[in-house]
Amino acid sequence: MADESNTGPIAATESANGEVKAPTTKKQRSARRPKTAAEPVQASSKALAARPRRYSEQEKSEKLKLIETQVQGNSTLKDAIKSAGISEQTYYHWKGAAKAVKQNDTKGIKDTRPVPAGDELADLVQLEEENQRLRKLLAEKLRAENAELRKRLELD
Repeated sequence: MADESNTGPIAATESANGEVKAPTTKKQRSARRPKTAAEPVQASSKALAARPRRYSEQEKSEKLKLIETQVQGNSTLKDAIKSAGISEQTYYHWKGAAKAVKQNDTKGIKDTRPVPAGDELADLVQLEEENQRLRKLLAEKLRAENAELRKRLELD
């Protein structure tokens, strides 16, 4: 039987194949630069203008009136809006909202504030009852009209 601990020929072939490569070392990275401290943000007029501002309904209507008077006084709309301190988009949004409110007032429509759930349910029930009554009335009229047409055409 062969001796398993004998590694003579195998060791000889490894050295005969060539040099044994030594493990290579990893490339060292240079040290990272330290982070610079964040500079304090200076408050500028643009930073303040970017902050959203809420206007009351009175302020909105005053600005709209101001813009309207400036436009009538030979000023361009863009200049008037800029002098009021609002954007064009805000102007058109306010103008549309004011027009909608004015139309609702002229039509007799009340505020569109949310109604409490109890009142809402009662209104819904009342509307459904009225809807059923009107449908029955319409059905009766159509039956009567249909019967009259049949008599005229002598179909009965």
